[in-house]
Amino acid sequence: MSIASSLQLVSASSSMEFQVGDTTGWTVPLQNDTIFYNNWASAMRFKIGDTIRFKYKKDSVMEVTDKDYNKCNSTQPHLFSNSGNTVFTLEHSGYYYFISGAAGHCERGQRMILRVMVQDVIPTSHAPFSFPIFQLLLFLSLCLLALV
Repeated sequence: MSIASSLQLVSASSSMEFQVGDTTGWTVPLQNDTIFYNNWASAMRFKIGDTIRFKYKKDSVMEVTDKDYNKCNSTQPHLFSNSGNTVFTLEHSGYYYFISGAAGHCERGQRMILRVMVQDVIPTSHAPFSFPIFQLLLFLSLCLLALV
């Protein structure tokens, strides 16, 4: 049996929901603070299965590629929502890129890069002893027998 087949991805705790920007919500940051949302996201620890909630008025949210994020290009989003209360599930580890779809908002800082951590790998079964530990125990047992 291979080690890979004896391992299983296990979630250490239940999923959480995060409100993007906390009480600020999803809006153009004050004084063109272009790193506001990236600072918020980098202070969080996201994992697969968590959700993020975008709350906003007269705006929209888009999930885009890294290239479209860097150019504030809103022409080919993976996701578009203008409901005012968008919930997005983080389905894989890695980076997600979000921008506002409202004209000029992305350029003024209403965009965010979010990183989802890789799930921990936890073994589901334990072997009785690994070979080096078994050798050590055998050696110690023989030493004790020699003393008796």
